[in-house]
Formats: sequence, C-alpha cells, structure tokens
Amino acid sequence: MLKKYRHLFFDLDNTLWDFRANAYDALHEIFTTLDLFDRVPDFSEFLCAYEKYNEYLWGEYRKGRLRKEFLRTERIKLAFHEMGVDDPELANKIEKLFVQTMPQKTNLFPCVHETLRYLSNKYRLYILTNGFAELQVQKINNAGLQPYFQKLFMAEMVGYQKPDRRFFEYAIKSAHAHKIECLMIGDDPEVDIVGARNSGIDQVFFNPAAKPCKIVPTWEIGSIAMLMKIL
Repeated sequence: MLKKYRHLFFDLDNTLWDFRANAYDALHEIFTTLDLFDRVPDFSEFLCAYEKYNEYLWGEYRKGRLRKEFLRTERIKLAFHEMGVDDPELANKIEKLFVQTMPQKTNLFPCVHETLRYLSNKYRLYILTNGFAELQVQKINNAGLQPYFQKLFMAEMVGYQKPDRRFFEYAIKSAHAHKIECLMIGDDPEVDIVGARNSGIDQVFFNPAAKPCKIVPTWEIGSIAMLMKIL
C-alpha cells in the first residue's frame, strides 16, 4: 500500500528543525551577551511566555490579522511584559539579535539526517513551510538539510499559507505529482494534517510528545525515524 507514494512534503519547524531547542539556545546566548539574567532571573518562565505569544501571533498572522513586522516586534515585548519588564527598546534589540542568531542554530530532532538520507534514495522530498523565507533558507542550509530536498516551498513566495489548500496544490503541481502519490509530514494537526487532508493528500502526524488529538491522520509517529519503518 505504501509503494504508491513518490513525493514526500515535510514541514520544517518542529518537525525536522527543533524550534524549541534552537529558540532556547539563541535566547540564552542573547541573554548572556546582554547580561539580562538579573532583570529576568527565571529564564525558563520567559521562554514559556515567548513560546505562548509566538504561537498566538503566528496564528493571527496566518489568518491575515497582523503583519510580519508586528509579529516580530510584539512576541518578545509581550513576554517581557508578562515578566514585569517594560522596555520596548530592549525588546526590539533582542528581537533583531534573535532573528540573526536563531537560524544559525542546528538542533534537529533525533535521526533526521539518517531518515532523510534513507528516504531521499527512494522518494522525492520537499519542504513546505509557513516560516519566513529568508530565515528558513538559512536554517535549512546551516543544518545541512539542503541536499535531501528537490524544492523548498515557502509561503511568503507562494502567496498562501498552510492550511490553505492552494498552497498544497501549488506545491503538488510544481512537483509534477499526482495527489495519490503525495504524503505530508508535519507536527501541527490543523496546519499540516487538516491542510493536507483538505487538499486531498495523505498525512503523517509527527507527535513526539504524544499529545491528545481529535484529528485522525493517515499515520501518526512519535519519532522521525519511524518513517523508515512505514516507508
């Protein structure tokens, strides 16, 4: 049954590239450089606040309710505000350093290189990402992922974002693929799984934390390495 697949579409952040680990490393480096641990002594709490606001603002951005620039300036500012720090100038400085530093980090989920090496010998692989194009290209190149992929599909370049079926259909058409031959692998139930399903292609839900999910994908995996068993 699995032999029908020829084209595999991968999400990047939180599927291959470990966003949380890389955000931690980048922000910790910035806090150390700027000597901020006295002003924000609980770094873990700050990171949780940042992740919360980043996720919320990205959701608003996908819905077209705010601009890219607003997302970038507000996520650090809101996290600081929750920590009792009101310093917009510092927040803007950190954000600028963050978008420079984070793409240089190369934490991937376990067995990503081994799995992609295995799959790239059997299938045509693509990246399908909502992330900002200039940062995603840096992440892919710095983490050594570029050789595995035939094409990189960036929402900013295409003009649509997941879960918009037009983004998936653009990528499928550009890959000269038939939907029955395509499989989407991603970590977000709504963005990756429902988006792929609505566009008529099968899905693999990457769920390493085993979070409860009402959406039933074609496949669910707890590690990227499991793709080598099912594919």
